[in-house]
Amino acid sequence: MTSRDAAPTTEAQAMSGRAATKLWADLRAALRGTNADYTRIPLKRAVFLLAVPMMLELVLESTFAVVDIFFVAKLGSSAVATVGLTETYLFLLYSIAMGLAMAVTAIVARRVGEHRGEEAALSAVQAILVAVLVSLPFAVGGIVWAQDLLRLMGADAWAIEHGYRYTQWMLGGNAVILLLFVINAIFRGAGDAATAMRVLWVANALNIVLDPILIFGLGPIPPLGIEGAAIATNIGRGAGVLMQLWILVRGSEHLRIRRANLRWHGATLMQIVRTSLGGIGQMIVSMTAWIFLMRILASVSTEAVAGATITLRIMMFTLMPAWGMSNAAATLVGQNLGAGEPERAEAAVWRIGWMNMAFTLAVSVVFFFLHDELVALFSDDPQVIAIGGEWLAILAYSYFVYGWWMVSVQAFNGAGDTMTPTWINLVFFWLIQIPLAWALALPLGWAHSGVFWGVFISETAVGLFTLWLFSRGRWKTAQV
Repeated sequence: MTSRDAAPTTEAQAMSGRAATKLWADLRAALRGTNADYTRIPLKRAVFLLAVPMMLELVLESTFAVVDIFFVAKLGSSAVATVGLTETYLFLLYSIAMGLAMAVTAIVARRVGEHRGEEAALSAVQAILVAVLVSLPFAVGGIVWAQDLLRLMGADAWAIEHGYRYTQWMLGGNAVILLLFVINAIFRGAGDAATAMRVLWVANALNIVLDPILIFGLGPIPPLGIEGAAIATNIGRGAGVLMQLWILVRGSEHLRIRRANLRWHGATLMQIVRTSLGGIGQMIVSMTAWIFLMRILASVSTEAVAGATITLRIMMFTLMPAWGMSNAAATLVGQNLGAGEPERAEAAVWRIGWMNMAFTLAVSVVFFFLHDELVALFSDDPQVIAIGGEWLAILAYSYFVYGWWMVSVQAFNGAGDTMTPTWINLVFFWLIQIPLAWALALPLGWAHSGVFWGVFISETAVGLFTLWLFSRGRWKTAQV
């Protein structure tokens, strides 16, 4: 090799070394947190700094969901069904929590983009007050009427007699769920994605450790069964909320709540409520659609509910990283619109959308070839495995659409336009998905298969339509 040949090789190696060093530095900044201005730094770096911690934040959340159902499944299909039926009510709570979170992320991101930090902190306090007030009726209803709520959903005798304590704990302690959602949304809107990540890591790691101990017992701790799973969840999430409040008072990279912010401010509170109505609406529509689907599956068999519950947890595990990237899109849209950079906001969404599609496409390949094997990790019931595996196989055909759907919806929400996705969900879930799933499952006799194909048709259609609507660009004019 001549000196001329060696020079380009040496230069290429040097460039590769500099790129690796920069990537490592950005990764450390993403995990530790940074005070970077996401409206000014290169878009590629902004996406990386926000997406990495948001993905990791939700990876552990989805890991807990899978681990939780893994341990509960050891108690039998009725225990798994109890979790699934309780979650149909929790989905209503999640609807409110996620709707509030959408509004909070949009408002805090917009204020941070406008460099109005005190107003961002005041909005954060009002959001926490709203979350506490909303939690009260759910707590009372869950504690007093747990058995009636399970009976209404068609639960079997075991769930009503023994599983209701799980429902009492989960609904009775719902305040920690709401606060965990809302305060992490505050961090994400401010650009403190690493802080939100660390909070969920602590909360869910504690959940994972406590789950087997409280379910099966250890030493002097008696086995609490399915009730132990709910207690572990409440302890873990409660610890996460305490950590969140401490960080807010101490101050994160982009936001700090001071004593002057700790007050009732009606105008700001009502702005949060108004903005959140669309987000709550879109989530309630989609979540209540799932309640109807679970009720249809309960009419088929307990095994159908158990198989669908396990599949849903597997979906959550695989979609959480994609949802994390979508949350990054919401923050970038909100902050860049606040800074008067709508084209940069749109470019961020398209970049993240392609990343999401690549990820969900890879997951769909795994679903297609290993559907039964994945469900068998959580249940040894052949019927449950067959039902859950069938749904995963059906999902494989269009799972990549979910990636685009989540990003485009979060673009609307990050802009503060929460009503457009609400109307879309209303049409595609209530007017198409529920009637179609019911007709295929019961009158046409497809049983659980009818529900799964109804979901496939409606959710593929809603994903493509939402992406088309986003491309028209009217979201850029939303005001919050």
